[in-house]
Amino acid sequence: MSDVLRTDHGPAPFATDIEKATVDNEAFRDTLWTGKNLQLTVMSIPPGGEIGAEIHDGHDQFLRLEQGKLHAMIGTSETDLELDQIVEDDDAIFVPAGKWHNFVNEGEETAKLYSIYAPPEHKPGTYHETKADADADEQETDGV
Repeated sequence: MSDVLRTDHGPAPFATDIEKATVDNEAFRDTLWTGKNLQLTVMSIPPGGEIGAEIHDGHDQFLRLEQGKLHAMIGTSETDLELDQIVEDDDAIFVPAGKWHNFVNEGEETAKLYSIYAPPEHKPGTYHETKADADADEQETDGV
């Protein structure tokens, strides 16, 4: 495992080979850098897996797919989509604050992507080995 992964390097200045860090990541989500106004996470979505339908009311989100293929869905709801398309290697996706979104891996290989949230979405140092871990953590956070 890369020494970059599993360490939140923020808010200190930081430089990394983002493509290598993204492709090397095996966890569902690993937070690499958290600052006051921005956060970087890397993600690994297995075939048939998904990020999970969600809305970030106070966060814009940028995603870049480094490997694989995802079905990107973004809109006002699951049935009112403004973006409904397959994205592949090197595609960038922008999710405005307040938009429903989900990304489903409909390909045959693990999808590797990074996501930038502005402002940060997760607690600094957030690490989820699996989507089930992420879902459990979100339920705990919702209950606080």
